[in-house]
Amino acid sequence: MELATEDRAILRQAPLLSGLTDSALAGLLEDAWLHRRDRGDVLFHQGEPATAFFVVLEGWVKLYRMAASGDEAVVGVFTRGDSLGEAVCFSGNAYPVNAEAVTPCRLLMISARNIADRIRRSPEIGLAMLASTSQHLHMLVRQIEELKAHTGAQRVAEFLIALAPVSSGPCTIALPYEKALIAGRLGMKPESLSRAFQRLRPAGLRIEQDRAHLADVRRLLQFANREQTLAPECARLPACSARMAKRALSQAG
Repeated sequence: MELATEDRAILRQAPLLSGLTDSALAGLLEDAWLHRRDRGDVLFHQGEPATAFFVVLEGWVKLYRMAASGDEAVVGVFTRGDSLGEAVCFSGNAYPVNAEAVTPCRLLMISARNIADRIRRSPEIGLAMLASTSQHLHMLVRQIEELKAHTGAQRVAEFLIALAPVSSGPCTIALPYEKALIAGRLGMKPESLSRAFQRLRPAGLRIEQDRAHLADVRRLLQFANREQTLAPECARLPACSARMAKRALSQAG
C-alpha cells in the first residue's frame, strides 16, 4: 500500500518496525490498511480472535480489561508510533484486553493472516515482534513499580513531566485525554487525581480545564524526586501501624 511520507516516517520510528529492512516492511504493508476511528470506537474486544495488530499514526488508544466488579482497569494508553496487539498475533491467541479510541485516531491495521509465512521469509519480523513484546513487558513492570513505590502526587508529576516540551522553565501542556482516563492510567480514582493536583500547586502546577500550566518543569521534577525518598517510608506506615495495634491487643489480653 502507498503511505504518505509523514506516515512512513512514523512507522520507521515505531519500535516494532524501525529495525525492518525495506523489503520486510513492504511485505507487511501488503496486508495493511489505513483506518480512521472516532472517540469511543472499539478496535477489538477482549476474548476475540487476534486477526490484526495496529500501529497508531495519530491520536490516543487505551487498552483495558473489565473486572468482575464492573470496574475498568486501564492497562495502558498509546499514541503516535506505538503498536498494539502484535504479541498476541505472534502467538495466535485471543486478544487479552479491549482496545478503544479515546480521541479521533488514524491507525495502520496489519493483518495477522499471513504473519507466519512472512516471518519464515523475513525472520527479522519475528525478532522485531519479540523485541516489541519485551518493551511492553518492561512498560508494565514500570507501571507496577510506580503503583507500589510512588505516591499519587509523584505519579501525576512524572506523567506531566513526560508530556512537557521543555526540561526546565515554564510551559503549558494540553492534557491528551480526559481526566478520568488519566486517573485510570495512573492507578487512581478521579477524586484522588484532584487531590494530587491540589498537592502539586505549591510545586507550581495550575490546572485550567484540559490544560496544565507549569511554573517550572525542573521545580516539578524536584518535587517528584523528593517524593521518591518519602514514598518507601509512607508505604511501610500501614504495616507498622498494624503490627503495633496487634501487639497492643495481645498485651491488653
